[in-house]
Amino acid sequence: MWEPIGDLEQIVRYPVKSMAGEPLDAATLGWHGVEGDRRFAFRRCAEGGGFPWLTAGRVRELVQYRPLYRGENGVPTHVRTPDGRELELTGSELRDELAGRAGAEVELMRLRHGMFDDAPVSLIATTTVAEVERVAGRPVDIRRFRPNFVIRSRDPRPFVEDGWVGKVVRIGEAEDAPRVAVTMRDLRCLMINFDPDTAENDPDVMKTVVRLNANHAGVYGTVIRSGAVAVGATLYASVE
Repeated sequence: MWEPIGDLEQIVRYPVKSMAGEPLDAATLGWHGVEGDRRFAFRRCAEGGGFPWLTAGRVRELVQYRPLYRGENGVPTHVRTPDGRELELTGSELRDELAGRAGAEVELMRLRHGMFDDAPVSLIATTTVAEVERVAGRPVDIRRFRPNFVIRSRDPRPFVEDGWVGKVVRIGEAEDAPRVAVTMRDLRCLMINFDPDTAENDPDVMKTVVRLNANHAGVYGTVIRSGAVAVGATLYASVE
């Protein structure tokens, strides 16, 4: 059995990890997330641990770099820098610029399955972000949370996503519509403090999420049925 939980308000993919997202009207949801999501990342060459990626946690200006498409193969080819230049994604000029910001050598990596943190799909409800705004006493751009799917929840409560953990979410009316198994709450990092346009650091955003919901906002999921998704689709959660 299924119950409607909301409507898909936004789809976003992030072609290069920690760089600006790309809003989409429709997308293919594959076994490894939204097609084209975080398939590129810059790796810190001297980092030998399990998470070597260069992220905005180390270079917050990364959120201002915007991947661009200059070809017809659906793969980003260039990046617009914060000062408006367009550099080749695979070129040495961009690599050297990021290495200078990071203070360490970096290299571009491309993986077939993407460079994800805890799961290939992230979801957040608009009511959650609205509550963070209310308590913080200022506008909070939903892009700070870097979701793949923004859900306009039919439940007016904030952090309603916590109740989806352990359930399956179906995206669309059809019985064979794509499905995501919600696996865990999204434990937030410093990235939510960074303004997506200016990279300005506002620690009160994360402090508010900590105070409201033990630093969780949104949820992670794993794809268990692939297919096409589109803005406006109704989402349903499984009912035991």
